[in-house]
Amino acid sequence: MKNLLTKPQPSQSDYINAIVKLGSRVYEAATVTPLQKMGKLSDRLHNNIWIKREDRQPVNSFKLRGAYAMISSLSDEQKQAGVIAASAGNHAQGVALSAKQLGLKALIVMPQNTPSIKVDAVRGFGGEVLLHGANFDEAKAKAIELSKSKHMTFIPPFDHPLVIAGQGTLAMEMLQQVADLDYVFVQVGGGGLAAGVAILLKQFMPEIKIIGTGGVLTGRDAFEHILCGASMVQVGTTLHKEGVAAFEQITAELKTIMEEKGYESLEDFRGKLKYIEE
Repeated sequence: MKNLLTKPQPSQSDYINAIVKLGSRVYEAATVTPLQKMGKLSDRLHNNIWIKREDRQPVNSFKLRGAYAMISSLSDEQKQAGVIAASAGNHAQGVALSAKQLGLKALIVMPQNTPSIKVDAVRGFGGEVLLHGANFDEAKAKAIELSKSKHMTFIPPFDHPLVIAGQGTLAMEMLQQVADLDYVFVQVGGGGLAAGVAILLKQFMPEIKIIGTGGVLTGRDAFEHILCGASMVQVGTTLHKEGVAAFEQITAELKTIMEEKGYESLEDFRGKLKYIEE
């Protein structure tokens, strides 16, 4: 397991091999989450609409998958030195819980203005917290500096092959839960989740159309913003020699849901979810 994705530019088959093998490792920390059918929305849209309930993970996010995939694959020497990350959100909790599960030291650098509830959550999972900097970039710079001086392994939130492969285990579950998917809508931030999902699904069911959904940008600006996510760059360059733009060939359709009709549907969709678990 420690020799997964060690090439400078892993191939698609390397990624698939890693996703399959990590499937037996990731669940030491993560859980298989339901692919839940949205009954009323399905009736309204005359389609079967499903939602992957990653809020059911121990840290309420898919981020645990990638963090554990990378941390569990470290060498014994790296594990002994501990891990470090920069995050003010779900990645921080994923790294902290993963390290706790493996009996490792975890140091999480968070911006000084991070809400106390998030700081407490990381500490609750066994992570040590260092508040530093006015924003994420300053916290990340400090984390990288400390990783070098303390010889700790920096765990990035999305742009690392093992993190991408860990997120890809989500797609493996989806194929096992519903075999006749036509479209998969995946949020693209850094691109780790979208990359892992696209690699796995396009390998086994190339007819599935994968649509990346973005944030507040619109039109071509939004398209370029999504396409240039760090994980998209890595996977796009790896799988297609033409470079990043060729990632469009993998995802089939990559666009934002910010046009008027799409935005209204998304907001309506969100309004019908609003799960609040105590």
